[in-house]
Amino acid sequence: MSRIAKNSINLPKDTTCTFENNILLVKGKLGSISLSISNIFTIKNDNNKINVLPINDKDKDNPLWGTISAHVINCINGVNNGFSKTLELNGTGYRAQVSGTKLKLQLGYSHDIDYEIPKEVKIECPKQNIIKITSINKEILGAVAAKIRAFRKPEPFKGKGIKYENEFIFRKDGKKK
Repeated sequence: MSRIAKNSINLPKDTTCTFENNILLVKGKLGSISLSISNIFTIKNDNNKINVLPINDKDKDNPLWGTISAHVINCINGVNNGFSKTLELNGTGYRAQVSGTKLKLQLGYSHDIDYEIPKEVKIECPKQNIIKITSINKEILGAVAAKIRAFRKPEPFKGKGIKYENEFIFRKDGKKK
């Protein structure tokens, strides 16, 4: 039985939540998100308290119950507060800039990398070596950050590459004579 899913989820004041045809629609001050829910679960809204409940008692042991509840919590937090990740570029000549709907990256390759920014995500570069990514959808935000980081992962010898803001890179010693 899931500990997360047993608890009810508080709905903030400016947020509305509707559940029809196994689709949850959450609207808040930053936008709206729709979430597809498995047909073995239902969502009840009682006085701004949301409960994810299994239709049959045998599904209380299903691990999907806690997962769906966590997705609902992420949707509610996303439309109210939003999510953000920060990437840092470490290396000589490594630069990032936003031009229109593309993120232009100079990462030491013989060519520049133009990354098309998805419409659900907002990217800004306050400095040449910092990329700030914000979105109301946590799943898409993580996928975009991982895709950008994959263009040049940090290497363990000099630490050059794209890393998350609070990521620690385990450094190795070079060749020893």
